[in-house]
Amino acid sequence: MNLSNISTIRQLLSRHGFQFSKSLGQNFLINPSVCPRMAQQSGADASTGVLEIGPGIGVLTTELAKVAGKVVTVEVDARLLPVLEETVGHLSNVQVVHGDILKLDLSKLLGQYFPDMDVVVCANLPYYITSPILMALLESRLPFRSITVMVQKEAADRICAAPGTRASGAISAAVHYYAAPQVLFPVSRGSFLPAPNVDSCVIRLDLHPTPPVNVTNERRFFALIKAAFGQRRKTASNSISAGLGIPKSTVSDALKALGLPPSIRAEQLTLEQFTALNEQLL
Repeated sequence: MNLSNISTIRQLLSRHGFQFSKSLGQNFLINPSVCPRMAQQSGADASTGVLEIGPGIGVLTTELAKVAGKVVTVEVDARLLPVLEETVGHLSNVQVVHGDILKLDLSKLLGQYFPDMDVVVCANLPYYITSPILMALLESRLPFRSITVMVQKEAADRICAAPGTRASGAISAAVHYYAAPQVLFPVSRGSFLPAPNVDSCVIRLDLHPTPPVNVTNERRFFALIKAAFGQRRKTASNSISAGLGIPKSTVSDALKALGLPPSIRAEQLTLEQFTALNEQLL
């Protein structure tokens, strides 16, 4: 079955009475070159397990099954389960799990399906839930070797931007704390059915064995970053003061102690400077 052929896809979905859901951000890949490339660049091989999120009709799943030892794909939409049974049910190294990735016990899932295997994540993520899924995976501290995902281009730019650069945001700092991100390749909006209004990018996050900075209080550290970027048009001291309820003078004094101007903005702060500022304010 050619899952990149629009006519084939429409017939498949019609057989199962499936209609696209805008609320679930469903856009199925129809560009035949994208999924093989994603699978190859995910880092998976015959000794590797792959956790896929949101398989849709199984286009990426099929390609992952060709390179990985085992693929567990998590689909939240029950309407797609019979579709997936038809498209990937015959693949002996694929297991479809019905559930919400943000609610599943991932530690239990990895222990059940990937005992003694290195695990990577590979997924075409819905735009509306990209950040929550990425942060849930990173914060889980589970032994994922890498996370390869397709996301909206704007999100890719923000996620991969180095802290301290103009394009950076709170997600940039958080991602760089846990992993080394890189943009792999662009994907045009015409690669999907239905076509979204934006282009996409495939990115890969290679997880750090240990964070690149030594943070005493992680909860406070991420609260500080979130507050700093909470009001991007204001200075970091104003944003942090408002977000954390700390007197502005206290934040300004902490910045001064680090040799930083009180007018500095959040996007100008590096991960190391956020770490030092966090220590100053503890």
